[in-house]
Amino acid sequence: MTDAARERGRWPGIAGIVLVLLVMAISLAAAVAPALLPDKPKLDEDIRESAALTIFVASYLALAAGKIPGLRIDRAGVALAGAGLMVASGVLPLAAAYKAIDLDTITLLLGMMIIVANLRLSGFFAVMTAWAARHARTPLILLCAVTAISGIFSAFLVNDAICLMLAPLVLEMTSRMGRKPTPYLLALAMASNVGSTATITGNPQNIMIGGVSHLSYAAFAEALGPVALAGLAVTAGLIALLHRGEFTGTGQMVAAPRLKIQVNRALIARALVATAALVVLFFAGQPPAKAVIVIGGLLLLTGRVKSKRIYAEIDWSLLLMFAGLFIIVAGAQHALLTPETIARVAQLHLERIPVLSLVTAVLSNMVSNVPAVLMLKPFVQPLPDHATAWLTVAMASTLAGNFTILGSVANLIVAQTAAARGVTIGFWDYFRAGAPLTAITLVIGTIWLAL
Repeated sequence: MTDAARERGRWPGIAGIVLVLLVMAISLAAAVAPALLPDKPKLDEDIRESAALTIFVASYLALAAGKIPGLRIDRAGVALAGAGLMVASGVLPLAAAYKAIDLDTITLLLGMMIIVANLRLSGFFAVMTAWAARHARTPLILLCAVTAISGIFSAFLVNDAICLMLAPLVLEMTSRMGRKPTPYLLALAMASNVGSTATITGNPQNIMIGGVSHLSYAAFAEALGPVALAGLAVTAGLIALLHRGEFTGTGQMVAAPRLKIQVNRALIARALVATAALVVLFFAGQPPAKAVIVIGGLLLLTGRVKSKRIYAEIDWSLLLMFAGLFIIVAGAQHALLTPETIARVAQLHLERIPVLSLVTAVLSNMVSNVPAVLMLKPFVQPLPDHATAWLTVAMASTLAGNFTILGSVANLIVAQTAAARGVTIGFWDYFRAGAPLTAITLVIGTIWLAL
């Protein structure tokens, strides 16, 4: 690398650090303004509003990018730093920051991670993958099996976790079969997003929506389950169409590989009973967070797996990111959300399902689906048809995750797992299937909810 190239490479890092220092300086100014300007409350309020806006915009830009140039910080760190600055600047009192954290969402995510960890450590996902490999007689059947397994399990057990468990298994299975892995990995990622549309526990944004909308698990599934099923069929069909060389012509018969798997049958049985009980509790009307954390806690009472192995499977950084996001959004709402702002947004007519669907999809691809839901919350809550509005946000924010490879965490998990094993899923590889899939499924979901 030449000196000029190295010099150019330093500029993004320098710019990132300068911007961070600027945000910190504005936050400090807001923190000391009340003491320095006790007789100018209006100026103090203006400085605080500027600090809230700066922290909010900077945090969301960093969250959308996934990093800050020049710093080794991830999304969880960005969310925690942004939350800290909201409190330090005086935009949000510490007591209000505590109240801003939606403990139902955090609890539900934690409990689901414990349950999925038990299923993985028992060997259940490996058994399911091996079963699909044995019974798939053609590549097309294998594609449909991967799509169905990913979509169905993502509907109940959080799509990010399902992709984390299944991506290595799909890679190993396709490698042993001598098949091209990319179409099957695309099916895994895209089906996980589509399938997770169906229920409150399908993905993190649905979990949040379930908490704020107060929709029952059964009502949510009844409304969006058909959209997910139709979307899974479109997913398999579209990938098969775009990768015709893999699914047509010669060499269609697939030899079932002998996958090396370690299975603990007693632990599988225990985890499956717990999962079945959980689904029954959901549809019986029990609060999802309560049902999940109780079942998750009971699964820790075992002599077969050490608790620390379960804890190692939990994505603690995701929980931290959610806590920080709740505080950042609460600070912005506290300082910036005025009746005038709400009135201006109301002119967009978000009560119309197509409009709300489009706005949600675009916003989800700008700042990611979880932040998009949090940003939309104060504008969706007052809408007349509260339930349908939240169902529209859940549908659109989830299906929009298929638009690009950066659209959801599930996509990134699959891409990163593949890259670690020498398989590259490029932006165009994903986009040529993801963009039309997003458009088709959004149209299906919008029409269905509008009926």
